[in-house]
Amino acid sequence: MNIKNTLKADAKKHGKRPASHRPEDERLSIGSSFAYGFQHVLTMYGGIIAVPLIVGQAAGLSPADIGILIAAALFMGGLATLLQTIGVPFFGSQLPLVQGVSFASVATMVAIVSGGGGLPAVFGAVIVSAAIGLLIAPVFSKIVRFFPPVVTGTVITTIGLTLMPVAANWAMGGNRNAENYGSMANIGLAAVTLVLVLLLSKVGSATISRLSILLAMVGGTVIAVVTGMADFSKVGQGPIAAFPTPFHLGAPTFEIAAIISMVIVVLVILTETMADILAVGEIVGTKVDSKRIAAGLRADMGSSLIAPIFGSFTQSAFAQNVGLVAVTKIKSRYVVAAGGVILVILGLLPVMGRVVAAVPTAVLGGAGIVLFGTVAASGIRTLAKVEYKNNMNLIIVAASIGFGMIPIAAPTFYDQFPSWFSTIFHSGISSAAVMAILLNLLFNHLQAGNSENQSVFVAGTGRVVREEDLKCLADGDRFEGGKLIDCDGKEVPVQSSEKASDH
Repeated sequence: MNIKNTLKADAKKHGKRPASHRPEDERLSIGSSFAYGFQHVLTMYGGIIAVPLIVGQAAGLSPADIGILIAAALFMGGLATLLQTIGVPFFGSQLPLVQGVSFASVATMVAIVSGGGGLPAVFGAVIVSAAIGLLIAPVFSKIVRFFPPVVTGTVITTIGLTLMPVAANWAMGGNRNAENYGSMANIGLAAVTLVLVLLLSKVGSATISRLSILLAMVGGTVIAVVTGMADFSKVGQGPIAAFPTPFHLGAPTFEIAAIISMVIVVLVILTETMADILAVGEIVGTKVDSKRIAAGLRADMGSSLIAPIFGSFTQSAFAQNVGLVAVTKIKSRYVVAAGGVILVILGLLPVMGRVVAAVPTAVLGGAGIVLFGTVAASGIRTLAKVEYKNNMNLIIVAASIGFGMIPIAAPTFYDQFPSWFSTIFHSGISSAAVMAILLNLLFNHLQAGNSENQSVFVAGTGRVVREEDLKCLADGDRFEGGKLIDCDGKEVPVQSSEKASDH
Protein backbone atom coordinates (compact mmCIF):
# COMPACT_ATOMS: atom_id res chain seq x y z
CA MET A 1 0.00 0.00 0.00
CA ASN A 2 1.50 3.37 -0.97
CA ILE A 3 1.70 6.38 1.36
CA LYS A 4 -1.35 8.12 -0.15
CA ASN A 5 -3.57 5.08 0.36
CA THR A 6 -2.18 4.61 3.87
CA LEU A 7 -3.15 8.18 4.80
CA LYS A 8 -6.65 7.69 3.39
CA ALA A 9 -7.08 4.44 5.31
CA ASP A 10 -5.83 6.03 8.53
CA ALA A 11 -8.16 9.01 8.07
CA LYS A 12 -11.10 6.67 7.52
CA LYS A 13 -10.14 4.59 10.56
CA HIS A 14 -10.11 7.63 12.86
CA GLY A 15 -13.15 9.26 11.29
CA LYS A 16 -11.17 12.07 9.69
CA ARG A 17 -11.36 13.47 6.16
CA PRO A 18 -8.35 13.29 3.88
CA ALA A 19 -6.88 16.76 3.48
CA SER A 20 -7.90 16.87 -0.18
CA HIS A 21 -11.62 16.66 0.63
CA ARG A 22 -13.77 19.76 0.87
CA PRO A 23 -15.25 20.56 4.34
CA GLU A 24 -18.80 20.52 2.94
CA ASP A 25 -18.34 16.93 1.70
CA GLU A 26 -18.18 15.55 5.25
CA ARG A 27 -20.65 12.69 5.79
CA LEU A 28 -22.36 12.19 9.14
CA SER A 29 -24.39 9.16 10.18
CA ILE A 30 -27.91 8.98 8.72
CA GLY A 31 -29.45 9.63 12.14
CA SER A 32 -27.29 12.68 12.79
CA SER A 33 -27.83 14.00 9.26
CA PHE A 34 -31.61 13.88 9.58
CA ALA A 35 -31.54 15.29 13.13
CA TYR A 36 -29.48 18.30 12.08
CA GLY A 37 -31.45 18.51 8.82
CA PHE A 38 -34.70 18.71 10.81
CA GLN A 39 -33.23 21.64 12.75
CA HIS A 40 -32.69 23.43 9.43
CA VAL A 41 -36.32 22.75 8.49
CA LEU A 42 -37.59 24.15 11.79
CA THR A 43 -35.42 27.24 11.40
CA MET A 44 -36.94 28.15 8.03
CA TYR A 45 -40.42 26.64 8.40
CA GLY A 46 -42.06 29.86 9.56
CA GLY A 47 -40.60 31.75 6.61
CA ILE A 48 -41.43 29.18 3.94
CA ILE A 49 -45.10 28.87 4.95
CA ALA A 50 -45.58 32.62 5.30
CA VAL A 51 -45.33 33.32 1.56
CA PRO A 52 -48.10 30.96 0.40
CA LEU A 53 -50.24 32.13 3.33
CA ILE A 54 -49.90 35.79 2.32
CA VAL A 55 -50.38 35.21 -1.41
CA GLY A 56 -53.16 32.67 -0.90
CA GLN A 57 -55.15 35.03 1.30
CA ALA A 58 -54.59 37.91 -1.11
CA ALA A 59 -55.93 35.69 -3.92
CA GLY A 60 -59.01 34.80 -1.84
CA LEU A 61 -58.30 31.06 -1.84
CA SER A 62 -60.19 28.62 0.36
CA PRO A 63 -58.37 27.04 3.34
CA ALA A 64 -58.08 23.79 1.35
CA ASP A 65 -56.42 25.56 -1.60
CA ILE A 66 -54.12 27.51 0.72
CA GLY A 67 -53.15 24.14 2.19
CA ILE A 68 -52.24 22.95 -1.31
CA LEU A 69 -50.22 26.14 -1.85
CA ILE A 70 -48.32 25.50 1.39
CA ALA A 71 -47.70 21.84 0.49
CA ALA A 72 -46.40 22.92 -2.92
CA ALA A 73 -44.02 25.42 -1.28
CA LEU A 74 -42.61 22.71 1.01
CA PHE A 75 -42.33 20.19 -1.85
CA MET A 76 -40.54 22.60 -4.20
CA GLY A 77 -38.35 23.91 -1.37
CA GLY A 78 -37.18 20.36 -0.76
CA LEU A 79 -36.46 19.68 -4.43
CA ALA A 80 -34.64 23.02 -4.78
CA THR A 81 -32.55 22.26 -1.68
CA LEU A 82 -31.56 18.85 -3.05
CA LEU A 83 -30.58 20.43 -6.38
CA GLN A 84 -28.51 23.12 -4.64
CA THR A 85 -26.72 20.78 -2.20
CA ILE A 86 -26.25 17.57 -4.21
CA GLY A 87 -26.12 19.22 -7.63
CA VAL A 88 -26.10 18.00 -11.21
CA PRO A 89 -23.83 19.22 -14.02
CA PHE A 90 -24.09 23.04 -14.30
CA PHE A 91 -26.75 23.22 -11.53
CA GLY A 92 -26.09 23.46 -7.80
CA SER A 93 -23.31 25.07 -5.77
CA GLN A 94 -22.89 21.88 -3.65
CA LEU A 95 -22.89 23.99 -0.51
CA PRO A 96 -25.04 23.67 2.65
CA LEU A 97 -27.74 26.09 1.46
CA VAL A 98 -31.45 25.61 2.24
CA GLN A 99 -33.76 26.74 -0.55
CA GLY A 100 -37.36 27.90 -0.29
CA VAL A 101 -39.95 30.36 -1.53
CA SER A 102 -38.34 33.80 -1.72
CA PHE A 103 -39.76 36.52 0.52
CA ALA A 104 -38.49 39.13 -1.92
CA SER A 105 -41.30 38.34 -4.34
CA VAL A 106 -44.22 38.59 -1.88
CA ALA A 107 -45.13 42.25 -2.34
CA THR A 108 -44.93 42.02 -6.13
CA MET A 109 -47.04 38.85 -6.24
CA VAL A 110 -49.67 40.41 -4.00
CA ALA A 111 -49.76 43.44 -6.31
CA ILE A 112 -50.24 41.20 -9.36
CA VAL A 113 -53.00 39.24 -7.63
CA SER A 114 -54.72 42.39 -6.38
CA GLY A 115 -54.47 43.95 -9.85
CA GLY A 116 -56.80 41.30 -11.27
CA GLY A 117 -54.26 38.94 -12.78
CA GLY A 118 -54.77 36.31 -10.11
CA LEU A 119 -52.46 33.40 -9.43
CA PRO A 120 -52.21 32.40 -13.13
CA ALA A 121 -50.55 35.76 -13.91
CA VAL A 122 -48.18 35.22 -10.98
CA PHE A 123 -47.24 31.75 -12.24
CA GLY A 124 -46.65 33.09 -15.76
CA ALA A 125 -44.51 35.97 -14.50
CA VAL A 126 -42.41 33.61 -12.37
CA ILE A 127 -41.81 31.22 -15.29
CA VAL A 128 -40.67 33.93 -17.71
CA SER A 129 -38.59 35.88 -15.16
CA ALA A 130 -36.91 32.67 -13.95
CA ALA A 131 -36.08 31.75 -17.55
CA ILE A 132 -34.47 35.17 -17.99
CA GLY A 133 -32.61 34.71 -14.71
CA LEU A 134 -31.39 31.31 -15.87
CA LEU A 135 -29.99 32.85 -19.06
CA ILE A 136 -28.15 35.67 -17.29
CA ALA A 137 -26.88 33.59 -14.35
CA PRO A 138 -23.43 32.88 -15.89
CA VAL A 139 -22.77 36.57 -16.52
CA PHE A 140 -24.54 37.97 -13.47
CA SER A 141 -21.29 38.20 -11.50
CA LYS A 142 -20.17 40.76 -14.07
CA ILE A 143 -23.26 42.97 -13.71
CA VAL A 144 -23.63 42.58 -9.95
CA ARG A 145 -21.74 45.86 -9.57
CA PHE A 146 -24.97 47.56 -10.59
CA PHE A 147 -26.60 46.09 -7.46
CA PRO A 148 -24.36 47.33 -4.64
CA PRO A 149 -25.51 47.41 -0.98
CA VAL A 150 -27.09 50.86 -1.49
CA VAL A 151 -29.51 49.22 -3.96
CA THR A 152 -30.04 45.82 -2.33
CA GLY A 153 -30.28 47.32 1.17
CA THR A 154 -32.90 49.80 -0.02
CA VAL A 155 -34.94 47.05 -1.70
CA ILE A 156 -34.77 44.66 1.28
CA THR A 157 -35.76 47.46 3.68
CA THR A 158 -38.69 48.34 1.44
CA ILE A 159 -39.79 44.70 1.31
CA GLY A 160 -40.13 44.65 5.09
CA LEU A 161 -41.89 48.03 5.24
CA THR A 162 -44.37 47.22 2.47
CA LEU A 163 -45.40 44.03 4.27
CA MET A 164 -46.26 45.76 7.56
CA PRO A 165 -49.84 46.59 6.39
CA VAL A 166 -50.26 42.85 5.79
CA ALA A 167 -49.23 42.12 9.38
CA ALA A 168 -51.61 44.82 10.69
CA ASN A 169 -54.49 43.43 8.62
CA TRP A 170 -53.78 39.93 9.92
CA ALA A 171 -53.68 41.17 13.51
CA MET A 172 -57.14 42.68 13.04
CA GLY A 173 -58.53 39.38 11.75
CA GLY A 174 -57.69 39.33 8.04
CA ASN A 175 -61.26 39.55 6.74
CA ARG A 176 -62.43 43.16 6.54
CA ASN A 177 -66.04 42.03 6.09
CA ALA A 178 -66.11 39.96 9.28
CA GLU A 179 -68.00 41.29 12.29
CA ASN A 180 -65.02 40.78 14.60
CA TYR A 181 -62.54 42.53 12.28
CA GLY A 182 -60.38 44.83 14.40
CA SER A 183 -61.90 43.52 17.64
CA MET A 184 -59.99 43.58 20.91
CA ALA A 185 -60.05 39.78 20.88
CA ASN A 186 -58.19 39.57 17.56
CA ILE A 187 -55.71 42.31 18.37
CA GLY A 188 -55.25 40.87 21.87
CA LEU A 189 -54.43 37.44 20.41
CA ALA A 190 -51.93 39.06 18.04
CA ALA A 191 -50.40 40.97 20.96
CA VAL A 192 -50.03 37.77 23.03
CA THR A 193 -48.32 36.05 20.09
CA LEU A 194 -45.97 39.03 19.68
CA VAL A 195 -45.11 38.95 23.40
CA LEU A 196 -44.41 35.20 23.15
CA VAL A 197 -42.02 35.83 20.24
CA LEU A 198 -40.14 38.44 22.29
CA LEU A 199 -40.00 36.33 25.46
CA LEU A 200 -38.86 33.20 23.62
CA SER A 201 -36.20 35.26 21.81
CA LYS A 202 -34.79 36.24 25.19
CA VAL A 203 -34.55 32.65 26.47
CA GLY A 204 -30.98 31.52 27.10
CA SER A 205 -31.32 28.51 24.78
CA ALA A 206 -30.09 29.37 21.28
CA THR A 207 -32.31 26.67 19.77
CA ILE A 208 -35.48 28.04 21.37
CA SER A 209 -34.50 31.58 20.43
CA ARG A 210 -34.07 30.61 16.75
CA LEU A 211 -37.46 28.88 16.78
CA SER A 212 -39.19 31.72 18.65
CA ILE A 213 -41.57 32.67 15.81
CA LEU A 214 -42.66 29.08 15.15
CA LEU A 215 -43.08 28.27 18.87
CA ALA A 216 -44.98 31.53 19.46
CA MET A 217 -47.38 30.64 16.63
CA VAL A 218 -47.98 27.25 18.27
CA GLY A 219 -48.57 28.93 21.64
CA GLY A 220 -50.89 31.54 20.15
CA THR A 221 -52.86 28.82 18.35
CA VAL A 222 -53.26 26.81 21.57
CA ILE A 223 -54.65 29.92 23.28
CA ALA A 224 -56.99 30.46 20.32
CA VAL A 225 -58.26 26.86 20.58
CA VAL A 226 -58.91 27.24 24.32
CA THR A 227 -60.78 30.53 23.80
CA GLY A 228 -62.77 29.22 20.84
CA MET A 229 -61.06 31.47 18.26
CA ALA A 230 -59.64 28.64 16.14
CA ASP A 231 -61.48 26.21 13.85
CA PHE A 232 -59.69 23.03 12.80
CA SER A 233 -62.82 21.23 11.64
CA LYS A 234 -61.79 21.40 7.97
CA VAL A 235 -58.34 19.89 8.49
CA GLY A 236 -59.69 16.41 7.85
CA GLN A 237 -61.36 17.42 4.59
CA GLY A 238 -59.13 16.19 1.79
CA PRO A 239 -56.38 13.60 1.36
CA ILE A 240 -53.73 13.10 4.02
CA ALA A 241 -51.03 12.38 1.43
CA ALA A 242 -50.98 13.35 -2.24
CA PHE A 243 -48.52 14.24 -4.98
CA PRO A 244 -48.85 17.91 -6.05
CA THR A 245 -51.15 18.13 -9.08
CA PRO A 246 -49.61 20.15 -11.94
CA PHE A 247 -51.39 23.48 -12.50
CA HIS A 248 -54.02 22.63 -9.87
CA LEU A 249 -54.57 26.34 -9.21
CA GLY A 250 -54.73 27.33 -12.88
CA ALA A 251 -52.57 27.34 -15.97
CA PRO A 252 -50.15 30.29 -16.22
CA THR A 253 -51.07 33.44 -18.10
CA PHE A 254 -48.48 35.91 -19.34
CA GLU A 255 -48.90 39.64 -18.74
CA ILE A 256 -46.08 41.99 -19.74
CA ALA A 257 -46.38 44.31 -16.74
CA ALA A 258 -46.41 41.40 -14.29
CA ILE A 259 -43.38 39.86 -15.99
CA ILE A 260 -41.42 43.14 -15.84
CA SER A 261 -42.21 43.45 -12.12
CA MET A 262 -41.07 39.90 -11.47
CA VAL A 263 -37.85 40.32 -13.48
CA ILE A 264 -36.89 43.10 -11.08
CA VAL A 265 -37.53 40.74 -8.18
CA VAL A 266 -35.44 38.01 -9.83
CA LEU A 267 -32.48 40.41 -10.11
CA VAL A 268 -32.77 41.06 -6.37
CA ILE A 269 -33.01 37.30 -5.68
CA LEU A 270 -29.89 36.62 -7.76
CA THR A 271 -28.03 39.28 -5.80
CA GLU A 272 -29.16 37.85 -2.46
CA THR A 273 -28.33 34.27 -3.43
CA MET A 274 -24.87 35.29 -4.63
CA ALA A 275 -24.29 36.95 -1.25
CA ASP A 276 -25.49 33.80 0.56
CA ILE A 277 -23.23 31.55 -1.54
CA LEU A 278 -20.21 33.73 -0.76
CA ALA A 279 -21.16 33.93 2.93
CA VAL A 280 -21.64 30.18 3.43
CA GLY A 281 -18.46 29.51 1.47
CA GLU A 282 -16.54 31.70 3.90
CA ILE A 283 -18.22 30.06 6.92
CA VAL A 284 -17.50 26.56 5.65
CA GLY A 285 -13.96 27.50 4.62
CA THR A 286 -14.17 26.28 1.04
CA LYS A 287 -13.27 27.76 -2.33
CA VAL A 288 -16.08 29.57 -4.15
CA ASP A 289 -15.27 30.62 -7.69
CA SER A 290 -17.34 32.15 -10.49
CA LYS A 291 -18.30 28.72 -11.89
CA ARG A 292 -19.65 27.64 -8.51
CA ILE A 293 -21.59 30.87 -8.12
CA ALA A 294 -23.08 30.46 -11.60
CA ALA A 295 -24.08 26.86 -10.79
CA GLY A 296 -25.76 28.02 -7.59
CA LEU A 297 -27.66 30.78 -9.40
CA ARG A 298 -28.74 28.36 -12.12
CA ALA A 299 -30.10 26.03 -9.41
CA ASP A 300 -32.10 28.97 -8.00
CA MET A 301 -33.57 29.89 -11.36
CA GLY A 302 -34.05 26.31 -12.56
CA SER A 303 -36.13 25.41 -9.50
CA SER A 304 -38.03 28.71 -9.82
CA LEU A 305 -38.82 27.85 -13.45
CA ILE A 306 -40.36 24.51 -12.44
CA ALA A 307 -42.06 25.73 -9.25
CA PRO A 308 -45.24 27.19 -10.86
CA ILE A 309 -46.02 23.80 -12.42
CA PHE A 310 -46.66 22.47 -8.91
CA GLY A 311 -48.21 25.70 -7.60
CA SER A 312 -45.22 27.44 -6.03
CA PHE A 313 -43.16 30.58 -6.63
CA THR A 314 -39.59 31.90 -6.95
CA GLN A 315 -36.99 29.96 -4.96
CA SER A 316 -33.91 31.34 -3.21
CA ALA A 317 -31.44 30.55 -0.45
CA PHE A 318 -32.59 31.19 3.13
CA ALA A 319 -30.17 33.51 4.90
CA GLN A 320 -31.26 32.36 8.40
CA ASN A 321 -29.99 28.87 7.61
CA VAL A 322 -26.61 30.32 6.63
CA GLY A 323 -26.52 31.70 10.17
CA LEU A 324 -27.44 28.26 11.55
CA VAL A 325 -24.44 26.71 9.77
CA ALA A 326 -22.22 29.28 11.49
CA VAL A 327 -23.77 28.60 14.92
CA THR A 328 -23.81 24.79 14.81
CA LYS A 329 -20.47 24.44 12.94
CA ILE A 330 -22.09 21.56 10.99
CA LYS A 331 -20.72 22.24 7.50
CA SER A 332 -21.88 19.10 5.68
CA ARG A 333 -24.04 19.70 2.62
CA TYR A 334 -25.52 16.24 3.12
CA VAL A 335 -27.08 17.41 6.40
CA VAL A 336 -28.92 20.15 4.50
CA ALA A 337 -29.82 17.63 1.80
CA ALA A 338 -31.45 15.52 4.52
CA GLY A 339 -33.46 18.62 5.43
CA GLY A 340 -34.48 18.82 1.77
CA VAL A 341 -35.78 15.24 1.92
CA ILE A 342 -37.84 16.15 5.00
CA LEU A 343 -39.33 19.14 3.14
CA VAL A 344 -40.28 16.93 0.18
CA ILE A 345 -42.03 14.48 2.53
CA LEU A 346 -43.91 17.33 4.24
CA GLY A 347 -44.90 18.60 0.78
CA LEU A 348 -46.50 15.24 0.04
CA LEU A 349 -48.77 15.67 3.08
CA PRO A 350 -51.47 18.25 2.21
CA VAL A 351 -52.95 17.70 5.66
CA MET A 352 -49.96 19.58 7.10
CA GLY A 353 -50.78 22.52 4.85
CA ARG A 354 -54.42 22.48 6.02
CA VAL A 355 -53.27 22.50 9.66
CA VAL A 356 -51.14 25.59 9.00
CA ALA A 357 -53.98 27.24 7.03
CA ALA A 358 -56.24 26.77 10.07
CA VAL A 359 -53.94 28.85 12.30
CA PRO A 360 -55.93 31.99 13.29
CA THR A 361 -55.01 35.01 11.18
CA ALA A 362 -54.50 37.13 14.30
CA VAL A 363 -51.76 34.73 15.42
CA LEU A 364 -50.04 35.21 12.07
CA GLY A 365 -50.35 38.97 12.54
CA GLY A 366 -48.51 38.93 15.85
CA ALA A 367 -45.71 36.80 14.42
CA GLY A 368 -45.73 38.80 11.17
CA ILE A 369 -44.89 42.05 12.95
CA VAL A 370 -41.55 40.54 14.00
CA LEU A 371 -41.09 38.48 10.84
CA PHE A 372 -41.61 41.40 8.45
CA GLY A 373 -39.82 43.79 10.76
CA THR A 374 -36.82 41.46 10.68
CA VAL A 375 -36.75 41.75 6.89
CA ALA A 376 -36.71 45.56 7.15
CA ALA A 377 -34.02 45.40 9.85
CA SER A 378 -31.92 43.17 7.61
CA GLY A 379 -32.09 45.82 4.91
CA ILE A 380 -31.14 48.54 7.39
CA ARG A 381 -28.16 46.45 8.45
CA THR A 382 -27.08 46.29 4.80
CA LEU A 383 -27.54 50.05 4.43
CA ALA A 384 -25.36 50.58 7.51
CA LYS A 385 -22.41 49.22 5.51
CA VAL A 386 -22.87 51.83 2.78
CA GLU A 387 -20.41 54.76 2.52
CA TYR A 388 -22.29 58.07 2.64
CA LYS A 389 -19.45 60.59 2.67
CA ASN A 390 -18.82 62.73 -0.42
CA ASN A 391 -21.32 60.88 -2.59
CA MET A 392 -25.04 60.80 -3.35
CA ASN A 393 -25.88 57.51 -1.67
CA LEU A 394 -28.03 59.19 0.97
CA ILE A 395 -30.33 60.77 -1.60
CA ILE A 396 -30.48 57.43 -3.48
CA VAL A 397 -31.74 55.71 -0.31
CA ALA A 398 -34.06 58.59 0.63
CA ALA A 399 -35.68 58.97 -2.78
CA SER A 400 -35.99 55.21 -3.39
CA ILE A 401 -37.58 54.33 -0.05
CA GLY A 402 -39.84 57.37 -0.27
CA PHE A 403 -40.91 56.39 -3.78
CA GLY A 404 -41.49 52.83 -2.63
CA MET A 405 -43.72 53.98 0.21
CA ILE A 406 -46.12 55.91 -2.08
CA PRO A 407 -48.32 52.93 -3.03
CA ILE A 408 -48.33 51.82 0.62
CA ALA A 409 -49.36 55.21 1.99
CA ALA A 410 -51.80 55.91 -0.88
CA PRO A 411 -52.93 52.62 -2.51
CA THR A 412 -55.01 54.47 -5.13
CA PHE A 413 -52.13 56.74 -6.20
CA TYR A 414 -51.63 54.98 -9.57
CA ASP A 415 -55.28 54.18 -10.34
CA GLN A 416 -55.44 56.73 -13.19
CA PHE A 417 -52.21 55.49 -14.80
CA PRO A 418 -52.06 52.91 -17.63
CA SER A 419 -52.59 49.36 -16.34
CA TRP A 420 -49.05 48.20 -17.24
CA PHE A 421 -47.58 51.15 -15.33
CA SER A 422 -49.78 50.70 -12.26
CA THR A 423 -49.00 46.96 -12.09
CA ILE A 424 -45.28 47.69 -11.93
CA PHE A 425 -45.38 50.66 -9.55
CA HIS A 426 -48.32 49.58 -7.40
CA SER A 427 -45.76 47.32 -5.73
CA GLY A 428 -43.62 49.23 -3.27
CA ILE A 429 -40.69 46.89 -3.84
CA SER A 430 -40.78 47.36 -7.62
CA SER A 431 -41.04 51.13 -7.22
CA ALA A 432 -38.10 51.26 -4.82
CA ALA A 433 -36.01 48.86 -6.91
CA VAL A 434 -36.52 50.79 -10.16
CA MET A 435 -35.71 54.10 -8.47
CA ALA A 436 -32.65 52.73 -6.63
CA ILE A 437 -31.21 51.09 -9.76
CA LEU A 438 -31.72 54.19 -11.92
CA LEU A 439 -30.36 56.63 -9.31
CA ASN A 440 -27.36 54.40 -8.64
CA LEU A 441 -26.59 54.43 -12.36
CA LEU A 442 -27.11 58.19 -12.55
CA PHE A 443 -25.01 59.19 -9.54
CA ASN A 444 -22.45 56.40 -9.13
CA HIS A 445 -21.82 55.17 -12.69
CA LEU A 446 -22.64 58.05 -15.05
CA GLN A 447 -20.45 60.53 -13.22
CA ALA A 448 -20.22 63.10 -16.01
CA GLY A 449 -21.31 66.41 -14.54
CA ASN A 450 -20.88 65.29 -10.92
CA SER A 451 -19.22 67.82 -8.62
CA GLU A 452 -17.74 67.33 -5.18
CA ASN A 453 -20.67 68.98 -3.40
CA GLN A 454 -23.80 68.34 -5.45
CA SER A 455 -26.45 69.07 -2.84
CA VAL A 456 -27.15 69.53 0.83
CA PHE A 457 -27.37 65.73 1.08
CA VAL A 458 -23.66 65.43 0.31
CA ALA A 459 -22.71 68.20 2.71
CA GLY A 460 -24.92 66.73 5.40
CA THR A 461 -23.33 63.29 5.36
CA GLY A 462 -19.84 64.31 6.49
CA ARG A 463 -18.20 66.71 8.97
CA VAL A 464 -18.19 70.34 7.76
CA VAL A 465 -16.16 73.31 9.06
CA ARG A 466 -17.16 76.82 8.02
CA GLU A 467 -14.58 78.85 6.15
CA GLU A 468 -14.97 81.86 8.49
CA ASP A 469 -14.07 79.61 11.45
CA LEU A 470 -10.85 78.55 9.74
CA LYS A 471 -9.90 82.23 9.21
CA CYS A 472 -9.86 82.71 12.99
CA LEU A 473 -7.09 80.14 13.43
CA ALA A 474 -3.39 81.04 13.37
CA ASP A 475 -0.43 78.96 12.22
CA GLY A 476 0.49 76.40 14.87
CA ASP A 477 -2.94 76.32 16.54
CA ARG A 478 -3.99 72.84 17.63
CA PHE A 479 -6.58 71.06 19.79
CA GLU A 480 -5.46 69.08 22.84
CA GLY A 481 -7.86 67.56 25.34
CA GLY A 482 -10.74 69.64 24.01
CA LYS A 483 -8.77 72.92 24.39
CA LEU A 484 -7.41 75.21 21.67
CA ILE A 485 -3.63 75.66 22.11
CA ASP A 486 -1.53 78.18 20.16
CA CYS A 487 1.99 77.69 18.79
CA ASP A 488 3.52 78.87 22.09
CA GLY A 489 1.61 76.24 24.10
CA LYS A 490 -0.82 78.74 25.61
CA GLU A 491 -4.58 78.06 25.77
CA VAL A 492 -6.73 80.24 23.52
CA PRO A 493 -10.04 81.18 25.16
CA VAL A 494 -13.07 79.86 23.26
CA GLN A 495 -16.07 82.16 23.40
CA SER A 496 -19.59 80.72 23.10
CA SER A 497 -21.82 81.94 20.26
CA GLU A 498 -24.24 83.44 22.82
CA LYS A 499 -21.54 85.64 24.39
CA ALA A 500 -20.23 86.61 20.97
CA SER A 501 -23.70 87.84 19.96
CA ASP A 502 -23.95 89.94 23.14
CA HIS A 503 -20.92 91.88 22.00
